[in-house]
Amino acid sequence: MAAGVKTLLEKVSLKVVIIDGDVYRKTLCRDLGFSQEDRMENIRRLGKAARALQGEADIVMIAAINPYENIRHELKEKYGTKTVWIKCDIPVLINRDTKGLYKRALLHDDHPDKIFNLTGVNDTYEVPSSPDLIIDTSTETATQSVQKFYEFLIFSRASYLS
Repeated sequence: MAAGVKTLLEKVSLKVVIIDGDVYRKTLCRDLGFSQEDRMENIRRLGKAARALQGEADIVMIAAINPYENIRHELKEKYGTKTVWIKCDIPVLINRDTKGLYKRALLHDDHPDKIFNLTGVNDTYEVPSSPDLIIDTSTETATQSVQKFYEFLIFSRASYLS
């Protein structure tokens, strides 16, 4: 979704940087695991990286799962971030599971391929208490979701400029 939104934003001459949580897990955050403390530190580092890149772009997006409300609040207080909740029902996620993660998380506990820390399945995901935008990919098409996110960013940016 972030890539689709970036494409639309660049069409109106905005410079966009995406901080991809999966990519940063292999570099800046490679020393972190998936405990609650490590997940919170991961998001803190991504927030700090986003802040450092603010001068280089008009919009910096963090594309990562942020499962804890207190870290969302911490980033909002520290950096003025906005929370976009990309919501999707679990059955739909299971159906779309290109990496096979949900299938592995739903295996019996004694299975050697079992994943024990999949956010929202067998690890914590706290629903955002007051997200700035909700995108429900269970009910919206990909095009609708991208357009909704794009419009939100354009409006948010315009409100900061006026």
